[in-house]
Amino acid sequence: MVGKGAKGMLQAMEEAGDASVSPGAGRGVNEWRRHTHSTPSVHPKMAAAQGPADPSSPEQMSWRMISQPIHIGVEGTSYSLHPAEPGEAWAQGEAIPTQDITHEAYEDKSENGSMPDEKDHSLQRGNWGNQIEFVLTSVGYAVGLGNVWRFPYLCYRNGGGAFLVPYFIMLIFCGIPIFFMELSFGQFASQGCLGVWRISPMFKGVGYGMMVVSTYIGIYYNVVVCIAFYYFFSSLTSVLPWTYCDNPWNTPNCVSMLENPNITKSTQPSAMPGNISQALNQTLQRTSPSEEYWSFCVLNLSDDVGNFGEVQVHLLSCLLVSWVVVFLCLIQGIRSSGKVVYFTATFPYVVLTILFFRGVTLEGASTGFKYYLTPQWDKILEAKVWGDAASQIFYSLGCAWGGLITMASYNRFHNNCYRDSVVISITNCVTSVYAGFVIFFILGFMANHLGEDVSQVADHGPGLAFVAYPEALTLLPIAPLWSLLFFFMLILMGLGTQFCLLETLVTAIVDEVGNKWILQQKIYVTLGVAVAGFLLGIPLTSQAGIYWLLLMDNYAASYSLVIISCIMCVSIMYIYGKCPSFHGLLCPSPGLLMLFCGLLTSLCPGHQNYSEDIQMMLGFPPPCFFQICWRFISPTIIFLILIFLVIQYQPITYNQYRYPSWAEAIGFLMALSSVICIPFYALFHFQRTDGDTFLQRLKNSTKPTRDWGPALLKHRTGRYAPTIPPSPEDGLEVQPLHPDKAQIPMVGSNDSSRLQDSQMNACMSLGSSEVPAPPSSTGCQGLPGRGP
Repeated sequence: MVGKGAKGMLQAMEEAGDASVSPGAGRGVNEWRRHTHSTPSVHPKMAAAQGPADPSSPEQMSWRMISQPIHIGVEGTSYSLHPAEPGEAWAQGEAIPTQDITHEAYEDKSENGSMPDEKDHSLQRGNWGNQIEFVLTSVGYAVGLGNVWRFPYLCYRNGGGAFLVPYFIMLIFCGIPIFFMELSFGQFASQGCLGVWRISPMFKGVGYGMMVVSTYIGIYYNVVVCIAFYYFFSSLTSVLPWTYCDNPWNTPNCVSMLENPNITKSTQPSAMPGNISQALNQTLQRTSPSEEYWSFCVLNLSDDVGNFGEVQVHLLSCLLVSWVVVFLCLIQGIRSSGKVVYFTATFPYVVLTILFFRGVTLEGASTGFKYYLTPQWDKILEAKVWGDAASQIFYSLGCAWGGLITMASYNRFHNNCYRDSVVISITNCVTSVYAGFVIFFILGFMANHLGEDVSQVADHGPGLAFVAYPEALTLLPIAPLWSLLFFFMLILMGLGTQFCLLETLVTAIVDEVGNKWILQQKIYVTLGVAVAGFLLGIPLTSQAGIYWLLLMDNYAASYSLVIISCIMCVSIMYIYGKCPSFHGLLCPSPGLLMLFCGLLTSLCPGHQNYSEDIQMMLGFPPPCFFQICWRFISPTIIFLILIFLVIQYQPITYNQYRYPSWAEAIGFLMALSSVICIPFYALFHFQRTDGDTFLQRLKNSTKPTRDWGPALLKHRTGRYAPTIPPSPEDGLEVQPLHPDKAQIPMVGSNDSSRLQDSQMNACMSLGSSEVPAPPSSTGCQGLPGRGP
């Protein structure tokens, strides 16, 4: 049984014009609270610097939430009060979800040290044990296999040192700003890649697109990890199986450098042409043992992308092992993976350093060093070079995958994610360059030994890590030991990324369902996603598997990433940060009006909404450089790169094999499948949104939902502050605006009503906002305010 005060308050709200106070309505009282203003939210450091506020000051019209949400029962029915949207009054409906669970101390704790609901949710959803776990996980997520077999390959294919110019330009103007945006996005809302789009529900399709991209990458990425597992197991011998040419899979064209030491530049006969590799290719068609081991033993490569042939049992077994390892490391979510990354994120640097010092001592290492740094400036004018640079930045940093948002959602609310984004981004790119030196030292050694150009000593794509390095390792003393270390490093790099990919999908599913049952059964969700990933990866272990792996890598994780990132920037900067006078009028439809809409909305200071959110969270606004990049530079560069990629598109190839047109069509469908989620969900949500006119429905479908913002009540300050008049029994502390002019009703949790002024029973305030009286109510006319 609830007090008469609560019941009377709800009745007064209805009499004041809110005849439709119902869960999810978001109308009624909120219709006459359109011009509310909120006090700026204060970071703890800012509050300490400013000193204590005067509770009697008119500027401090706020209700400080100390305890749990208000639950009201009326005639046997339980209700809860929460804001209809950020900055508006509370409405009757469901309780505010408290997804953002941290280990921070509360101002007023219960006997067990925290709020009951919040503690239960924290134990179920999980949090980082400390900030080091988050940083190491993010580094492991960003520093993956691409740093070893993708970046060096892109570097020498796109002009050597010249590629570093667009690479670092994309890092500065696109990579770091978007990395910071995603970290702050997930940390502020404490939700995965789907839940964060409460900021603008119409763009929730961006989150689904991120899930699709993560699914594609997770499928083929673990296949690369399983190949590394197979090489690791194959290295457990006294002689590496790709050392000599006396194996069943070798062909007569196989020539081993150990069996034929005369095949070197230093011992070239005078009668031979200047380029010994061309002579060998023309006469002997020389292939290395490592190349034949890769093509004929590991892959058992077929002659066509449509010729799947047989599933390679050895790869299938290793794929099962890799998925089992990923599942076991994520069996308790981030609580278990956060401990594993202490090793998986640090040991690769130990191995890279060992290989660096070993490689720099090899003969011909200077050749690779010069090739790595010597730029081919004509390449810099090709759009594909810039497209590869942008794609590599997004691929390597993990932008637009959803993983950054997911990992940041488990952070403390006031964690300095700005510092983390800069440190992690720079660490990732420095690692790429560092790994490139290690790769090119080996390539220079190989080129010097064979008398070939550096660009000719290895196959394209993943074959760089599985052909060049294995062959070079056979020339080192105790070759199996070096091989074990190298492939163990690849395994750890791959697992670090795979952890986040799987956790992204699991977190999105669990947060989207959001009930207690799914939280308790999260381990089964993880198992289900892992099993699905294993089954979908089986075709990639067939004889045509490498063709499909490269097809997914070139299409699923390239074009769609830049599109998703661009739309994310636009939606947060121009849709969430809207100009109230023009919103709905400027962008009535997509298409050619997008550029015009962007120009007009850029004149509005609405992007400050997101900047204010970051200031609430970090204690300082984002630097101007990042705001400029978010609003103008990053979306523009990405959009131009997309245009150039389309204009200068070239069909995909693998070695001398050119993909058929139907395979390219499948590749474009994979890229489209993630991008198409955005307009499809926007139309779906628009059709389900209430509104009398087209513009009204468009406005309602893009404005933040009621539960957007910090998930913990203690962090919902400023325009997010839920300020229903409380009572001491509810655990709420009341600070009236003008005690001498207005009396606020004190609604208790018992049967008594402490209504001190019957004319004020329907008046509620939000932060430091003015609440204009509704037309049908005269009891609130005396409420003072700070008009708009």
